[in-house]
Amino acid sequence: MAICKTNCVEKPLSKVFGKFGRIIGKYPWVFFIFPLVTSAGLGAGFYFLKDRESNGIEDQFTPKNGPAKTERKFVKEHFPQGEDFSSLRLYTDGTSASFIAVNSTNILTKEAFQEIVDLDSKVKQLQTDGDNLTFFDLCAKRKNGQCLSNPILEIMNSSVHNGKPISYPFHDISLFNREFIGTAIGGVSQHPNNSIETAHAIRLFYYLDDDRKNETDLWLKMFIKTFPENTTPDMISVWYFTSISREEEFDTNSKSVIPLFSVTYFLAITISIVSCLRLDCVRNKVWVATFGVLSAGLAVLSSFGLLLLCGVPFVMTVASAPFLILGVGVDDMFIMISCWQKTKVKDKVEDRMAETYKEAAVSITITTLTDVLAFYIGLMTPFGSVQSFCMYTGTAILFCYIYNITFFGAFLALNGRREGSNRHWFTCRRVEHADDVKKGNACSIGGAYDPVTGAEEEMPINVFFKKYYGPFLTNSWTKVFVTLLYSGYLAGSIYGCFQMQEGIDLKNLAPDDSYVAGYYDNEDRYFSEYGPFVMLVIRNESFQYWEKSARESLTTCLKEFESSDMVAKKMSVSWLEAYEQYGAGLSFDLTNETVFMDKLPQFLNSSGFNQDVNISGGKILASRLFTLTVNISTATDEKEMLDFFRNTALTCGKKLDLLVYHPAFIYFDQYTVIVSNTIQNIVVATAVMLVISLLLIPNPLCSLWVTFAIASVIVGVAGFMALWDVNLDSISMINLVICIGFSVDFSAHISYAFVSSEKRTANEKAVDAIYNLGYPIIQGAVSTIAGVVVLSAAKSYIFRTFFKIMFLVISFGAVHGIVFIPVFLTFFGCCSDSSNTVNDKAQNVHTQNTRTGVQLSKTGEATNVYTYRNGNRGHTNHHMDPDCP
Repeated sequence: MAICKTNCVEKPLSKVFGKFGRIIGKYPWVFFIFPLVTSAGLGAGFYFLKDRESNGIEDQFTPKNGPAKTERKFVKEHFPQGEDFSSLRLYTDGTSASFIAVNSTNILTKEAFQEIVDLDSKVKQLQTDGDNLTFFDLCAKRKNGQCLSNPILEIMNSSVHNGKPISYPFHDISLFNREFIGTAIGGVSQHPNNSIETAHAIRLFYYLDDDRKNETDLWLKMFIKTFPENTTPDMISVWYFTSISREEEFDTNSKSVIPLFSVTYFLAITISIVSCLRLDCVRNKVWVATFGVLSAGLAVLSSFGLLLLCGVPFVMTVASAPFLILGVGVDDMFIMISCWQKTKVKDKVEDRMAETYKEAAVSITITTLTDVLAFYIGLMTPFGSVQSFCMYTGTAILFCYIYNITFFGAFLALNGRREGSNRHWFTCRRVEHADDVKKGNACSIGGAYDPVTGAEEEMPINVFFKKYYGPFLTNSWTKVFVTLLYSGYLAGSIYGCFQMQEGIDLKNLAPDDSYVAGYYDNEDRYFSEYGPFVMLVIRNESFQYWEKSARESLTTCLKEFESSDMVAKKMSVSWLEAYEQYGAGLSFDLTNETVFMDKLPQFLNSSGFNQDVNISGGKILASRLFTLTVNISTATDEKEMLDFFRNTALTCGKKLDLLVYHPAFIYFDQYTVIVSNTIQNIVVATAVMLVISLLLIPNPLCSLWVTFAIASVIVGVAGFMALWDVNLDSISMINLVICIGFSVDFSAHISYAFVSSEKRTANEKAVDAIYNLGYPIIQGAVSTIAGVVVLSAAKSYIFRTFFKIMFLVISFGAVHGIVFIPVFLTFFGCCSDSSNTVNDKAQNVHTQNTRTGVQLSKTGEATNVYTYRNGNRGHTNHHMDPDCP
C-alpha cells in the first residue's frame, strides 16, 4: 500500500509530462527556438555586471547582523573622528598604505636605516596622475596641521647614530611622550632591561584623509603600481600593503578563473560525447550530447542575466557556480538520453518523446527540487557570499531543468526524426538499415536495436556490475572488509572534525602570488606578539567617575581583563588614570563631582584624550579606555580573544554597561555564527531531504538509511576537509549545504532500488540495485567532478576550496552509493519488500537496462518500470495497482 501511495503522487505527474513530451515531439522547433531567444534577451543582464559586483570583503565574509557592526555604530556616534587624527582611535580600518622592511640579521644598522629613510622619502614624493597630489596633500593630519608621522624613524635615528637604547614595547621619547612601538618594530630580542638588542623588521604606516576617498584611492593605486618598481634596496627586503589591496586583489580572483571555464566546457563536451558515443552511425548521440552541454550554458546565461537585471549582487564566489551547474546540467542530459534509448525505435517520434518524458521528467523534477531546496535553504545564512551564491546557483539549476525539458528535449526530438529516417549522424545522408544488411556494414556495427525490447542494446559495463562487481561486493569476506573500511572512514572523519579550524584568513582572499600574501606572512612572522588595542567603552551615562567605589569597580574590571594571557599587563591606555595623576599633581580633589567635571575639559584638550570622553550638557555620556592584546596569531586565538572580551564585559561590566570593540571584530564575528549557522542549515536541509525521501521511498526504515547516509557523508566531508587544510568558513559552508543535496541523490535511489527489487534474497536485491545504478553513479560522479576539477589549478584559496569539498562530496557520495549502502542494506532484511518477492517458477521473464529496468511479462507487456537518473539523481516508479486511481 505504501508503494501505491507513492505511485499515486507520481502517476498524475507522469501523465502530464507524457502529454507535454508529445507536444514537444510534434512542435520541436518552437521549443528549440524560444529558449534561444529567451537566453539572448536575459543575457542582456550581463551589461549590468560591473554595477552589480559586490566585492566588499566586509559585505561578503562577515555576518550582516554581527554584534561588532552594532558596536561600531555606537562608537561612531559617540566618538567621531576629530580634527586630531589618531590611528589608535579609528573605528574602521582607515585609509592607509604600509610597508615592512626586513633584514634577517639586524635592521638597526646605519645602512639599513638609510635605505628605510630613502624608501620613506620616495613614498612621500609619489604623485597622483592629473592632479599631482602627494602624500602631504592627502595625509591624515594632527590638530597642529602636520601629517601623522612614524615616530619609529626618529627613535631609530637616535639609536643608530647616537647609540641611545630603544625600550620595547613602550619607548619614552620625552618626559611626557611615551610611544608604543610594538607594531612598528618586530623580530625583537631584548636585553634584561627591556631595551632592544636586535630587531629584524620595521613597519611604516602612511595614513590618509578618509574624507577624500576618490583622491586617496588614486594615490594608493599609484603606491601599489610604482612602489615595488622604485625600490631596489640592498640591505633590506620590502613588503607592502594598502587599505584597498584586499579588495583589488580579491577582485582579480574571479578574473583568474574565466580561462578555466573554457577548459571545463571542453571537458564536459568530451565526457558527454564519450558517454553517448555509439558505433551505430544512425543512433550515435554526439550532437545530442553537445547540445545538452549547450543547454547548461544557456541556463547559466539566462539565470545570471535575469538576476543581474533584478539587481541581485554578484559576489566573487558566484564565479565558481557555472562549473557546478555545468556538471549538474550534464547529469540531467544523461537521464533524458537514457530514457529515450529505452523507447521503441520503431515508434513515432512524438510517441517516443511521450514515453521519455513519462520516465525522465518526473525523475529530474524530483531531484531538481532537492538540489534547489538545498541551495535556497542557504539563503538563511547571514553571509552575503553564501546568500548570493545560493541565489544564483539555485536559480541556474531551475533554468537547467526548464531548458532540459524544452530546448534539449526539442533537439532530442529533432534528432529522433533524423534517426527515424535512418540518416547518418554527421552527413545526414540516408544509409542502409541494419535489418537490410546481409553481409554486414561497417556503418552499422552492433545493430540498430535490441530485437527483444525494441530499444537500443545495453552497455557492457552494466553486465560487469551484474556478473562481477555485484557478486564480489555481496561476498561475506568482502562485507567484512567493507565494514572495516567504513569504520576507518568514520574514525578518520570524526578525528578530522576535532581538528577543524574556524574562519577565513584574510590573506586567503587574495591570489597565491599576490603581494598581499607576502605582507601578511611577514606581519605574522614579525608582528604577532602584540595584537590590537581593544576599546573598552563605558556606556552607562549615570556612572559616577568621581566616586572612589566607582573607580575601584572599573579598576577591578580592568584587572579581570588583564588576568588573561591574551592581554598585556599594565599597558592599558586610560584617560581616567591619566586624569587622576594630573589631578594629584595639581592637588585637585577629583572625588568632588563639581571639581571633577570643571577641570576635565582642560585636561582632555591638553593631554590628547579629548576624543575618549563624550561630554554633553555637563554630563559624561560615554567614555573609553584601551587595553593591549598579545599573542593573537591564529584564527583560534582571535576567536578565544573575542569570546573572552565579550564574556568579561558582560560579567564585570554590568554596572559600567561595558562595550568592547575593535575594527577587526567585524571580521572576528564570523567565529560567533559560523558553526551555529552551518549546523542550522544542515539540520533544516536534512529534515527537508528526509521528507522528500519519505515520498520517494515507500519503506520508512530505508528513509532513515538515507538520513544516515546524509549524516555520514557530511561528517566525512567535514572531517577530511579539515585534514585537507580547509577551514570552516563561509566558503566551506556553501559546499556543506551542497553536500546535503548530492548525498540524497546518491543514497535515496540506491535504497529505493533495493526495496523495489523483485529478487528474493537481500544479496540478490543488492546486486540488482547495483546493476541498475552502478554505471549511472560513476557516470554522474565523473561528470560532476569534471565540472569542478579545473578549479584545482586556480591560484585562489576560495576556488581550490570549492574543488576540494566538491571532490569530497561527490567521491564520498559515490562510495556510499555503490559500496557502503548496498552492503549495509543486506544486513537488514527488514528493508525488503515482501510484496515484491516472487517465486522463481512464477517470475516473469524480464530485461533490465542501464538506467531503466523494464519488467516484461511473457506477452511483452510492461508491468513495472524503474527509472534511475544519471548519477543516481532521480527515479520514477509505475506500479500497476488497481487500488491506485
